[in-house]
Amino acid sequence: MSNTSVSNGAVAPNAKRLLLAGFMAIFAAGVGFAIRGGIFANWGSEFGFTAAQLGEIGGAGFTGFCFGIIIGGVVADKIGYGKLVVAAFAFHVLSAVITFAAMPTGMPKETAFACLKWGMFVFALANGTLEAVANPLVATLFPNNRTHYLNILHASWPAGMVIGALAGWVFGDGMHWGWKAQLALYLVPTVLYGVMFFGQHFPKSEASAKGVKLGEMFKDVGILGGLVICGLLVMFFNGLIPGILSGFMAKDADPKMVASLASNISYGIGGVLLIVIGVITRFSMGSLLLFVLFITHALVGAVELGTDGWIQNITGNILTPAQGKWLFIFTSAAMFLLRFSAHFIEKTLKISPVGLLCICAMLACVGLNLTSHISGFAMAFVALGVYALGKTFFWPTMLAVASDRFPRTGAVAISIMGGIGMMSAGLVGSAGLGYAKDRFAGEELNKANPALYAQYKAEKTSSFLVFSEVNGLDGKKLGEVKDAIKDTKATEDQKAVHEADIRGDRHTLQADSAIPAAMAAVYLLLLIYFKTIGGYKAVHLDGPETGKAKTA
Repeated sequence: MSNTSVSNGAVAPNAKRLLLAGFMAIFAAGVGFAIRGGIFANWGSEFGFTAAQLGEIGGAGFTGFCFGIIIGGVVADKIGYGKLVVAAFAFHVLSAVITFAAMPTGMPKETAFACLKWGMFVFALANGTLEAVANPLVATLFPNNRTHYLNILHASWPAGMVIGALAGWVFGDGMHWGWKAQLALYLVPTVLYGVMFFGQHFPKSEASAKGVKLGEMFKDVGILGGLVICGLLVMFFNGLIPGILSGFMAKDADPKMVASLASNISYGIGGVLLIVIGVITRFSMGSLLLFVLFITHALVGAVELGTDGWIQNITGNILTPAQGKWLFIFTSAAMFLLRFSAHFIEKTLKISPVGLLCICAMLACVGLNLTSHISGFAMAFVALGVYALGKTFFWPTMLAVASDRFPRTGAVAISIMGGIGMMSAGLVGSAGLGYAKDRFAGEELNKANPALYAQYKAEKTSSFLVFSEVNGLDGKKLGEVKDAIKDTKATEDQKAVHEADIRGDRHTLQADSAIPAAMAAVYLLLLIYFKTIGGYKAVHLDGPETGKAKTA
């Protein structure tokens, strides 16, 4: 690969076509994500799922991404980007087949839940495989302006969410299409990105072009980075394996024994993977800075994507469903436009990528707290505008920082980082917010009217990490309450349930704001660190197979 610029600092003549194809691929993911978020209420009322169960389904839409992007990132430089695009296309089509198999009647509730969850998982697997292509590809095509072009690439995500939300509104609320017909719309941009990528030549990453071997690419990740990856995978398998074991064990098997066995298997898998990483890297400890970036990106995934999966539901509950959709479209459109201004902010205002991240984290924290207090549409626009400004630059700028500082890792580090963010979004963000909604809504109703809570509480308990099990509100009964509120036919008891649910949502947003607060503290420490070493600078490789680097 030559580093000779052909246009806009690019290093390949088809750079714009590849950038547009990557844009369309992530756009397809955004469309599907927004439509799925909009039909959560349909799934809750049709199938009777709790918020925690919906959160688990939504979480699968992130965890599958992790496997796609990490595996894809590891093999990208070896098998080529083209084969990964074909695999992603196949996964996108397969996800539709699995999801559409779910039936609200004539099918056990557990089977329908599995169809929706695994359909979401395969959808995310496709998205992750595509980002294993798009992120390192754009970082390679524009080596001297990564922050700008990675932000442009990821402007496609909010663009897709805008189109997906509008499609759900027009075809769902307006034309009363079923959720399956609405969801099928994401297959349109799926076909388009397949056509755009078809027949294109893909450049190699800087590390691959320099002849850096896979072991060298992994050295900066090392044991420290492996701990982050394996820790999240242990959480994933700990949630997956109990269900698998239950299918092979007696029906009267002790649930505690099943959980203990699943935990041991999960830790065993994590331990083996950590040893594999150690062997690949010759037991390199890895970079402490990259370890910190991995941890921080786990927080990014939890607060950005985890919140995105619920924010339309939450604001629509506090205000009205229509206003929730408008607010979701507004914040997504704001993100789309703002991501084209990253270059202006970085160069004109002389703000480093880490400084930009620090400011964004503080704004996101303030925005979520403001949103928790909204009482009208105008106030909601202001609050969510602050939140949108805060979350806009998180994901692509974090990828740019990792790519700038660790070129030796090729596609590996930024692919792992994306996987960590998505896995955290599913296991911590989406699932955690679902649990928080159940917990706070149940607590609010129980505090206001214990007898009413006993009538409306869900039979299935909700749990999350080390927090205690709680009973949220029954999804079908809550759906009936919302229908009655919408038709202005609600009884006093139904109004009390609705008010408790709203108060629970407000508490959920306040709890969520603790994540960007923690991120701001980390970014501030990173700013201090870079100041002590002479400021933030991009690093480039300085020779084949040596792994030596030099700052720009």
